Amino acid sequence: MAASVRTTVAHLGARTVGSTLVTIVGRHPVTRVGRCETRGVGSESTEPSGQPTAYLAGKLLVATPSVEGDVFRRSVVLMLHHDADGAQGVVLNQPLEAGVDAVLPGWQAVTTAPQTLFRGGPVGTDSAIGIVSVPGEGEATLGVQRLFGGIGVVDLDAPPLLVAPEVAGLRIFAGYAGWSEGQLEGEIARGDWYVLDAEPRDAFTDDPETLWASVLRRQRDSLALVAFYPDDPSMN
Repeated sequence: MAASVRTTVAHLGARTVGSTLVTIVGRHPVTRVGRCETRGVGSESTEPSGQPTAYLAGKLLVATPSVEGDVFRRSVVLMLHHDADGAQGVVLNQPLEAGVDAVLPGWQAVTTAPQTLFRGGPVGTDSAIGIVSVPGEGEATLGVQRLFGGIGVVDLDAPPLLVAPEVAGLRIFAGYAGWSEGQLEGEIARGDWYVLDAEPRDAFTDDPETLWASVLRRQRDSLALVAFYPDDPSMN
């Protein structure tokens, strides 16, 4: 991972929490940063809707049916940062079995249900990132760095009970997804990702297992049909 990627994530409020978090996330196999394993899926694997813009912070990356592997298959990634040096985001739909208090005591009670850790990606698995929904337009919020719209990152060194009244939703992610310079653009061009608009509830859904399909179903074109693409194409 490029040094600039590590620096950006540190600025986004990632907190290193040590070997306990590595052990929890390590129960799930991961692959190289940002790499997607793909297979041909025929004519039903449509090209990503729209062309990638220069910077995709605030957008969703939704894995196309061609993406395989334990990390990114049918994943939905919220892009936190994107510039010429690379991109970072968190996978929104991979809850872990471990509770938040296992690595961040005191935070579980103020997180949005389901109150578990989420695997944010294969990078920095010894760190945690807290994503929050903040009310209002641009007002300063105690312990929170706004990123875009009503989404921000929380300072996980702050007292949880001090932050909780200031936010409308909170989720803790173990690790993140990262791409080096030009890597994400190449994956989009290859057909690995749909680039779609995010809705405020996406990052805090109480049903993360169905997020991939629900994001696709709400599209107002033929892309909505991809939500019904079978897990096993041979059964289609």
